[in-house]
Amino acid sequence: MPVAVDQHIHRVRKDAEGELFAQVLKQAGRGLDGYSQGVYLFSPDGKLLAFANTADADHVKRLLQTALKKFDPDAPLPKFADAGTKVLAEAPKGGLIIDVTAKVLGGYDPADKQGQRYLQSVGRDHLWLRADEAKALAEGTLPESAMRRLVRYHLIDNTRGEPPMWRDDEVKTLDLTQRDGKVTGTVRLETKSGDRGFTADVLGFVEAKDGRVKRFDLLAKGEFWGEGPFTRGAPKGKFPLAVAFALADPELAISQVPPQAARGNVAGYLR
Repeated sequence: MPVAVDQHIHRVRKDAEGELFAQVLKQAGRGLDGYSQGVYLFSPDGKLLAFANTADADHVKRLLQTALKKFDPDAPLPKFADAGTKVLAEAPKGGLIIDVTAKVLGGYDPADKQGQRYLQSVGRDHLWLRADEAKALAEGTLPESAMRRLVRYHLIDNTRGEPPMWRDDEVKTLDLTQRDGKVTGTVRLETKSGDRGFTADVLGFVEAKDGRVKRFDLLAKGEFWGEGPFTRGAPKGKFPLAVAFALADPELAISQVPPQAARGNVAGYLR
């Protein structure tokens, strides 16, 4: 059974799920106060069968083969306790959940095998909009707070790991307009040192019915450069990056995953 969890949250859980995760981490030689990302394969009773911090598909297949050799299908199943604690922050009531997808479109040397793998990677996240921002969109305006949140926390290259977000003073240009449901404009972001940045053209469409947003499709496409401490392996120089936004289905479980930038700071993210 595949399960994806936010290790940042599960490391501090005090319920049954937290205890199980702690048990698995201990066997992998990792503590609750440190780095615990990775792929863990374990039996229902919490016995670790294989582990590696990898995103490589072939490596994961080998881990599965190793784990299957150790797995005892006849072992009795443990009794599962109620997980109990609700740990994920919830999207603002009356607001919107937007799917965010980022993809590097080129820039790697064809002979760079790892780079070609990165070209297949897709960064995923969610953008949250407050109820007042959703109302403004439905009325045909672009709320400044929502657009600045979109730019600072979501026009990022998260295709290879966890990227640094943009500071407020790194938003050099934010020129977006909406006319008859069509959003156009340009965005420019750059660090003070100039070692990381993104310049992009923006095109989008917003539609509303009965006072509610029914469509939010937006694309920012341009040139990105630089990388962060946990997003090593970017193409050299400037490279094409696209970030797409679309309304999420709130009924899907994956839609309940909070934005990366909201972890531990929901109020700051939504301001």
